[in-house]
Amino acid sequence: MKKAILITVLFISAIGFSQDKATTYEKEGDLVKATYYFDNGDVKVQGFFKDKKLTGTWTSFDKKGNKTQIAHYNEGKKIGKWFVWSKNSLKEITYSNNAIVSVNDWKAESKLAFNK
Repeated sequence: MKKAILITVLFISAIGFSQDKATTYEKEGDLVKATYYFDNGDVKVQGFFKDKKLTGTWTSFDKKGNKTQIAHYNEGKKIGKWFVWSKNSLKEITYSNNAIVSVNDWKAESKLAFNK
């Protein structure tokens, strides 16, 4: 009986630990696609590297699978329009050569964007 209980406990533990998913890296042409995961196996962040530098679009998700951020990089530098979602707003941040150019804050209750 003790052996059966021990085997059952070990089996349940193995299943629990197997849910953790390690970061994956996939070669796509001259880019490497990186995918990071939450403990439950859902995608947390996904994007690309080129020559070990962030490049292209990076997308972040919350634990429910909703997008929380879309970011763009070129040779490791922040560029273009980034979008950051929160519970009550959407921020649109414009970068040029790693520096913030403008920030627009879109609130759900207003029909206007506020430029900060």
